[in-house]
Amino acid sequence: MDADTGSDTVRRFLVEDQPVRGHWVRLDAAWRELRANGDYPPPVRALLGEAVAASVLLAATLKFQGRLTLQMQGSGAVQLLVAQCTHQFGVRAVAQYDEALVAALGEAGNVGEVFHALAGEGGRVTVTIEADERNLRYQGIVPLTGRSLAESLEGYFRASEQLPTRVHLAADGHSCAGLLVQKLPRSETDTDDLWRSVERSTSRLTAGALLHEGVESLLGAALPAHDVRLFRGTPVRFECRCGEGRVTSLLRALGAEEVRDILAEQGAVTVTCEFCHRPYRFDTQAVEALFTGGASEHSLSIH
Repeated sequence: MDADTGSDTVRRFLVEDQPVRGHWVRLDAAWRELRANGDYPPPVRALLGEAVAASVLLAATLKFQGRLTLQMQGSGAVQLLVAQCTHQFGVRAVAQYDEALVAALGEAGNVGEVFHALAGEGGRVTVTIEADERNLRYQGIVPLTGRSLAESLEGYFRASEQLPTRVHLAADGHSCAGLLVQKLPRSETDTDDLWRSVERSTSRLTAGALLHEGVESLLGAALPAHDVRLFRGTPVRFECRCGEGRVTSLLRALGAEEVRDILAEQGAVTVTCEFCHRPYRFDTQAVEALFTGGASEHSLSIH
């Protein structure tokens, strides 16, 4: 395997001469940048990080140009969670949650109990793939099941692709990471024993190993006694589609009268991106420039 343990990278691997493939991802700087303008309580942050890592792993299994969106909805403390990854591995994500319900979780509870409290009853995971070519759109929906988001995504692969798949996800305040391993169809050989061995080995992986070990040592533990080919990594970065141009277009669409009313009432007009929480603040000079010939870079501030 190549010696490359860098972060903010997704890497593909396969077991030589066997129908087993997978992807590994770990984000450090990109994960922190994604949350730079907004803070989440630790349980919500962990689930959001797992979803971000999962969106990269799902996108990495596809050959497409466009955007993959992983959306989680339920009746628990997290009402809505959305993570997006483009074919060029630009990621963004957001979670909406009930502060009181999250606070009630406290520090106690095992992983399954925390996940159930966050997801609630009757929740679902929706994976939407929007391909630029001919405006193709595919959507798969599976219930939130098991003790984790990873187990729910394993159900997604069973239902949508009929591929045995193991998914492992982890996140903390510094990093988020994931490993996806799949068994591919091969009729000429019986690979059941091989796959059972892979399942046993990967089930022993810990969150700490995912977050802190290099990819070579991680795959060595996950796939012992197998010759693994690890491909060159592809960078993953934080990328939100908000920007000054989009915000100024939004304000112009609202109209001069309404925007000036907000300015008079609040002293400035602030628009905050719903995904990355970046605030765009327009003072009097910037507002007037919007409707008289273009925004002034000296009076628009981005915090």
